[in-house]
Amino acid sequence: MPLIKLQTEIESSLEICFDLARSIDLHTISTAHTKEKAIEGKTTGLIGLGEYVTFEATHFGIKQHLSAHITAYERPYYFKDELIKGAFKSLTHIHQFEYVGGKVLMTDWFEFESPLGFLGKLANHLFLTKYMTKLLSERNRIIKEFAESGRYKEVLNLM
Repeated sequence: MPLIKLQTEIESSLEICFDLARSIDLHTISTAHTKEKAIEGKTTGLIGLGEYVTFEATHFGIKQHLSAHITAYERPYYFKDELIKGAFKSLTHIHQFEYVGGKVLMTDWFEFESPLGFLGKLANHLFLTKYMTKLLSERNRIIKEFAESGRYKEVLNLM
């Protein structure tokens, strides 16, 4: 199973970064290029422990649905979402937040297993791990931008 680990330094507070990472609205903004939208479960606002969301998006020209629920949560330090159903055989995403050197260090641990045995492993190696890393990196870039610029108020309703 591929494991993607990404670390992003952000000049903001733990609470703001944590809440941006669990914002359904910001997730939709950061994945606009895939036409991703929340269609079931928690479809707007901040997702929390025990809640789930189903996203619809277009990847590789195919409309797909992915449902995940929050299975662990300790604000503002970490939360974990896990696949309920979707194109992957399994998927776990741990979001971790800590102060390091006066900045927030946001760490993503994204582990997934593709279906189809050998063909899935080949897809992981040829393109899927790179594709997922790019999606997560763009999402983190948007979180950083919103946190550092003050735009977090737009999606966290802190006007």
